[in-house]
Amino acid sequence: MTDAPNIDDPAAEIARLRAEVAALTARAEAAEAAAEHDVLTPVLNRRGFVAAMTRTMAYCTRYKVPATLLYLDLDGFKAVNDTLGHAAGDAALVRVAELLVENVRATDAVGRLGGDEFAVLLLNADMDSGREKAAGLKAALEGADFAYDGQPAVLGGSFGVRAFTGQADVETWLAEADAAMWVRKRGRSSL
Repeated sequence: MTDAPNIDDPAAEIARLRAEVAALTARAEAAEAAAEHDVLTPVLNRRGFVAAMTRTMAYCTRYKVPATLLYLDLDGFKAVNDTLGHAAGDAALVRVAELLVENVRATDAVGRLGGDEFAVLLLNADMDSGREKAAGLKAALEGADFAYDGQPAVLGGSFGVRAFTGQADVETWLAEADAAMWVRKRGRSSL
């Protein structure tokens, strides 16, 4: 039951309504943030990452600014789940997300696209910068100490790197970076 309005004190009623609006606004902002952030890791989910890509593509098109997309698929992740359990797999995903965030600029976007796939969106970065960043992130993953319940596990992954070249849409750019990652994963190409 809602408190009846206090018609004897309009200032108190206005203050109460303002507080109620502020609380509802905070709840709406929290719900919106939750809708775009991964439930497990400290990065964007696919929806949030696609929104960041959409904004970046528009910005790059308008201002002729370069951007590069890195697509990461973890190597050997199934073995972590199979040998150490799903809780260890979740902890590994959190650690990978933390490593990615720690090793990019605040202006870059990091997202978990699903399962063991992540992406990093680098603004003001050309293809060479993207390749260099992917090599650095790969080294950071491989050099990370990760253990679950005292059991060590190796973190690593394969990166696909694709510059923004005016792709028609987000899905096209993601598909190009994903294809580059698979070429890399199969060892037929360098970054």
